[in-house]
Amino acid sequence: MRILKLVMVMLLACIGSAFAQGKKGTLVTAKISTPNALCEQCKGRIERFLDREEGVQSAKVNFHTKTTTVKFYSDRTNIENIKAAIANVGYDADNVTANPESYNRLPTACKKPEDGGTHQLKKKP
Repeated sequence: MRILKLVMVMLLACIGSAFAQGKKGTLVTAKISTPNALCEQCKGRIERFLDREEGVQSAKVNFHTKTTTVKFYSDRTNIENIKAAIANVGYDADNVTANPESYNRLPTACKKPEDGGTHQLKKKP
């Protein structure tokens, strides 16, 4: 009889756990303009930072097109929080400008050309 009660309690606990884990928000994909992400260093810095953000499933920076594609769960974060996170790393994100202190800590190579950055955009022939 004791074993039966124990099995029933364990079964109820498993069912409750399954229901609790099954409720997830919608997975949203968003493209964010990151105009001053210009190299592999910038790409790595943004992706590593966003990987630690709660609710972000993945982040891919394309420095050639100057965009960042982010997949996130809508019940855990939102697009404005993600833009703010990118700005806190030191990069512009759509209409959110980079945090000045974070931007100043970026290596010279990762700064905008007008601020002494060494990245020069190659012109197409």
